[in-house]
Amino acid sequence: MIDGIDYGPLAQLVGGWVGDKGLDVAPDADAKPDQTHFTDELSFEVAGSAENAEEQELVSVRYHHVVRKSDSGLVFHEQVGHWIFEPATGLLMHSLSIPRAVCVLAGGGVVEQDGETIFDVKAQSGSETFGIVQSPFMLEKAKTKAFHMRMSVKGNQLSYSEVMSLHIYGKDFEHTDASVLTRVSAT
Repeated sequence: MIDGIDYGPLAQLVGGWVGDKGLDVAPDADAKPDQTHFTDELSFEVAGSAENAEEQELVSVRYHHVVRKSDSGLVFHEQVGHWIFEPATGLLMHSLSIPRAVCVLAGGGVVEQDGETIFDVKAQSGSETFGIVQSPFMLEKAKTKAFHMRMSVKGNQLSYSEVMSLHIYGKDFEHTDASVLTRVSAT
């Protein structure tokens, strides 16, 4: 319970997290894998509860994620969004926006096992429910076809891996990111 609201599994995300073990595998200009080591800062804060049509009750946390190249400290990725949970059904949703004109609404669920909470969500281009919206430029040059994210929390450690399935430079490519972060603040 936070401020009288039961956030369920989302409550353990609240706070600030930092990591220095990230690895980004993205396509270079020839659509070949290019690896970048990164650090990341991830902050979650409660966003409250919401009711839809007097039928659906949701709780959510909003987040801000900043990723910097390990060798230079320069920001090379940023995103904002929400993690949303429906306690009645166990449905987990993850909405995110990146400043390349791509937005994702992914859906899935949460599993708790051996003291670890695993959040797992997916989205598919063209889906009417859990899909991907992108600008005309991105559709033509770097279309995101699918998204999958798996994030786990155990105590004060958070790890994630995500895959953005792209069609870029005339080829299909699995753009991956993975990192391990440690909680540095609880609010």
